[in-house]
Amino acid sequence: MKQLYSVPFERNSVSVKDLRHDYVQTVLDFDAAELPHKFIYMDEAGYNLAKTRHRGRKVVGQRAVVNVPGQRGGNITLCAAISVQGVLHHQATLSPYNTGQIIAFLDALHAVVQDRPEQPRFVVIWDNVSFHLVALVRDWFNNHNHFTVLYLPPYSPFLNAVKEFFSAWWWKVYDRQPHARMSLLQAIEEAWGDIEVGSIQRWIRHTRRYFPRCPACEDIACDVDEVLWPDPNRRRDPKA
Repeated sequence: MKQLYSVPFERNSVSVKDLRHDYVQTVLDFDAAELPHKFIYMDEAGYNLAKTRHRGRKVVGQRAVVNVPGQRGGNITLCAAISVQGVLHHQATLSPYNTGQIIAFLDALHAVVQDRPEQPRFVVIWDNVSFHLVALVRDWFNNHNHFTVLYLPPYSPFLNAVKEFFSAWWWKVYDRQPHARMSLLQAIEEAWGDIEVGSIQRWIRHTRRYFPRCPACEDIACDVDEVLWPDPNRRRDPKA
């Protein structure tokens, strides 16, 4: 039997498909514009010591066992901004993200990219979580002419390359086996440097694989390809 993927009813509603269509069209309009631009993918994610692997390998006849801390520890929130150049900025905090922290992160990101000689327009792509939509954040973008914001459509994580970055980041953290809150912070700071720029570029290219399906208003059930073997010949059992 195959693994089941839970898909919310709203994921492929008409309104969500329309938003995907508009999002892809906006990205393509940026690509066609004469003004140079850079896409920046941003998001936040929470981690704690309770996150562990749920599958592992062991010799036949023995159970796969992993040692874990007795308590999950406090939550740590990561925020990261990536582009085809790699990780532009990242930050780990011991509290949930809010409006003030996202403004501070944007200020730090602006300081990172403002000294670049070409000064293109930076397009920040992120989801529509509540503190991304408040007036203070909108005012920040209005006051920084080289920055603009593009909101991802709901139920569309496959269009956000930073999701793959967070997944890879966490497994790099896990490989360091942190067992205390502060050592988890240290592992988080060390692990992001293990992620290669080429991997980030592949994740960004992968999001664009869905672009033809969004304007066509197709149902997209999974964050991975529903058809594992697009070639019909590979989907048939070989003849005896």
